[in-house]
Amino acid sequence: MAITYDYYRIFYYVAKYQSFTHAARILMNSQPNITRSMNNLENELGCRLFVRSNKGVHLTPEGEKLYAHVAVAHEQLQAGELELAGDKNLQRGAVSVGASETALHCYLLSKLCSFHRAFPGIRIRICSYSTPQAVSFLKRGLVDFAVVTTPTGIVRPLEEIPLKAFREILVGGPQFQELSFGTVSLKELSAYPLVSLGRDTKTYEFYSQFFAENGVLWEPDMEAATTDQILPLVKNDLGLGFLPEDFAAEAVHRGELFPIILKEKIPERSICLVKDEERPLSIAARELERELLSKEETL
Repeated sequence: MAITYDYYRIFYYVAKYQSFTHAARILMNSQPNITRSMNNLENELGCRLFVRSNKGVHLTPEGEKLYAHVAVAHEQLQAGELELAGDKNLQRGAVSVGASETALHCYLLSKLCSFHRAFPGIRIRICSYSTPQAVSFLKRGLVDFAVVTTPTGIVRPLEEIPLKAFREILVGGPQFQELSFGTVSLKELSAYPLVSLGRDTKTYEFYSQFFAENGVLWEPDMEAATTDQILPLVKNDLGLGFLPEDFAAEAVHRGELFPIILKEKIPERSICLVKDEERPLSIAARELERELLSKEETL
């Protein structure tokens, strides 16, 4: 007869309360069943675990040794059950998200505010990366999913789910204000300094392709690590730059940036959720995914 977990569970309660009757009451079982189970356990282990008397039971030296291990295991299992119950009720848990800066500012922040108000016990870790970096961290299992901008360049088992479409605009600082009074072609832009994200970003790849499709070489004069860095560089007249409309809106409203109309239409891009179809999400991560996909923002 193989020893089952139930035997050790019964042993834990009998040993803890030094009573077969008390253990039977807690386990909602009969005392004969409890006694029979402990007899079976002793037979399987080949030693006595309890000394029985009219006053109850107490552990033998062998029983003390076994209880030291069983108590730790049982309490760890109880802690695990409580933790899972907390996760299931979304009272606790953790989610890790890899996010590009544009996705963070133009979509993710508002969603995180709603999620945090609803589930304040869930810990959220945001890792700000370029799109290629976020996708790489997702592949390695270092984040639960990524919220990034297209193009993502992903392949299966990764899945891309569009969340929100956005357009970028060309903007300049006060020195280039006169350009905002008319239209400018991509070819004409070659006469002006340009600020861009670095060569290792999908944004750089996107504009390389856009310019090439219109017969113009994409040669930015200055490369920034983040979109946040492009904004002050353009505001301080170090060059013209492409920024998401939402990202540039406040600076445009304050008269710090000036939109420049291009003759060629900049293709629309998307903020999207990228996840690994082969890696299951935790309960907390699934709930945040539902928030991100909620209908009011979904394409």
